[in-house]
Amino acid sequence: MGLLAVIAAAAAAWIFGAGYYMALSKPWVAASGVPVDESGRPAGGARPMPFFLSAVAMLLVAGMMRHIFSMAGIASVGAGVVSGLGVGLFFIAPWIMINNAYAMRPFRLTLIDGGYAVAGAAIIGAVLTLF
Repeated sequence: MGLLAVIAAAAAAWIFGAGYYMALSKPWVAASGVPVDESGRPAGGARPMPFFLSAVAMLLVAGMMRHIFSMAGIASVGAGVVSGLGVGLFFIAPWIMINNAYAMRPFRLTLIDGGYAVAGAAIIGAVLTLF
């Protein structure tokens, strides 16, 4: 049951991320500095590797969060959401901020990517506690 919960939680966060980044595609492209073609889409078209890597990353995050939740006795949906928010807000988003600061990226990119980290981790936390 644990593996199924991890896969479901990772999938839920990954699917949310697809919608999140589609909604914020224009500001994200502008803030990230990704080269675009004349239509405003990333130059060279979509490549599958980032999608694959993001799915693997979601599995890793969900797997570790499940381990932490199990060790801490986090079992209710409310506690899962709050704990997920904490993971995103106090672990992942600050690390994104560090990386973006040293790469001299706009703070707006940190807000966009950090927002996904917070919401995605909260979704993982909710789904993990539903199983």
